[in-house]
Amino acid sequence: MDDINLHYRFLNWRRRIREIRDVRAVRYRDRWRNMFRDGDMLRYHGDSDEVGCFVSGRPLSKKRRYFEVTVNDTGVRGMIAVGLVPQSHKLDHQPGWLPNSVAFHADDGKLYNGSTVGQQFGAKCCRGDKIGCGISFDSDDGQITVYFTKNGEEIGSVETPASPEDLYPAVGMHSLGEEVVLDLNAEWRMEEDDGQMIVDSHEEDWSRLHDVKVTGTLLEYMGKGKGIMDVGLAQARRPLNPRFHYYELEITDAGEKCYIALGLARRDYPKDKHPGWNKGSIAYHADDGKLFHGSGVGDPFGPRCFEGDIMGCGIMFPRDFSVDGGDDADDFDLDVASSEVQNNLYANNDDEEEDEGEDLEGRKVMVFFTRNGKVVGKREVALPPNGFYPTIGMMSTGEKVRVELHPLSG
Repeated sequence: MDDINLHYRFLNWRRRIREIRDVRAVRYRDRWRNMFRDGDMLRYHGDSDEVGCFVSGRPLSKKRRYFEVTVNDTGVRGMIAVGLVPQSHKLDHQPGWLPNSVAFHADDGKLYNGSTVGQQFGAKCCRGDKIGCGISFDSDDGQITVYFTKNGEEIGSVETPASPEDLYPAVGMHSLGEEVVLDLNAEWRMEEDDGQMIVDSHEEDWSRLHDVKVTGTLLEYMGKGKGIMDVGLAQARRPLNPRFHYYELEITDAGEKCYIALGLARRDYPKDKHPGWNKGSIAYHADDGKLFHGSGVGDPFGPRCFEGDIMGCGIMFPRDFSVDGGDDADDFDLDVASSEVQNNLYANNDDEEEDEGEDLEGRKVMVFFTRNGKVVGKREVALPPNGFYPTIGMMSTGEKVRVELHPLSG
C-alpha cells in the first residue's frame, strides 16, 4: 500500500511541476513591439514615427524589486524610457504616457507619471549610462515608492497607489539606432547609513562557498578549472524540508565544458568534491546526464543539459515525516553553526577527510530530478542525520547558474 501511495504522490508531483511550467509560460510572457530582441539586448526596429516598447512578463515584487538597463547607443534622438507599467500597457505608447505608468526619459531627463507632459527630474542620459528603476514598500500610508537611479546613484522617487502586481518593467524607444542591454535580475537594496545603493549579494542564503562568487541569485565559478580538484562548491544554509522541498537552477552560461552538478549533500560535504562523488550526496550532472550517488562513477539517468536549461531537484518526504519526533515538519530548518559565510576563492584544496564514524544511514526518502519542468527520474536514498542541503558544483571556466531555492513557494 505504501508503494502505491508513493507512486501516486510521484505522479501528483510530476503533474504539479508540469502545471507550474504551463502557467509560467503564459503568465510570464514578455511583450514587445517595434523592437528587435537578442537575449538581453533590445534595439529599436521602427520608422521613428512609431513607438517601440518592451514590457516584461513578470511584475516587480518584494523578492525582485529592481531592474536596470545599460544604454548601448542613444541613436538619433536618444528617446529611451525606463519605468513601470500595467500588464495591459499599449505597446504603441511610451512608458509613463498612459495612466498607471511611470517612467524616466533619457532624452530630456524628465519623469512622466501617467501623462504626456513630463516634470524635470534628473540629468539627460548618454551612451554607457545605466538607468535603474525599483520599488520600495516602506511608505507609511501603504503606497509604493518608485525610485530611479543613474549609474548607481538615486535620481529621485515618486509614490504610486498601484499594487506591486501591476508594476511591470518596461523600456520604450522612439528613434533609429537606439539600443540597450536589459538586466531584469539586478538586485539592489538601500543602505540606511549613507543612502547608497549596493548590490544585494544573497550570500546569507549560502553556508559554504568555495571558488564560487555570488551576485544576487547568480552563482559564478571562480576556480582554475584545470583538474578534478578544482571544484567550485555552493551549499545552501538550510536543508530541504517538507515545506521547501524543491529547488532549481538555470544554466546561464555553460562555460568551457558545462561541468555543472545539481544535487543534495550532507552538511559537512568536502568542499573540493563534486556533488554526488562522495558519501552522503546525490547529484545530476549536466555534462553527461548521469546520476552520481556517493561514487565517482555515474549511472545513465537523463539527457545532457545546456545553456538555457533549467535543472531541478527535490525530495518527496513521507507524509508522517518529522524531525526528532517533533509534530511540526516545518521545524526541519536547521541552520549551520557559524553565521559567517565561508567563501574561499582559490583556497588551498587540501583533501578533507571523511568522517568515518558518521552514520549516513537514515530514513529513506525519494529524491527526484527535473529538466525544464519535466521529471527526469528518481532515486531512493538514505537521509543524513542533519538533512540534505541543496548543493551545486561547477568545474570549468566561465560557468554561471541562476538559482531559485524556493521556486514553488508563494
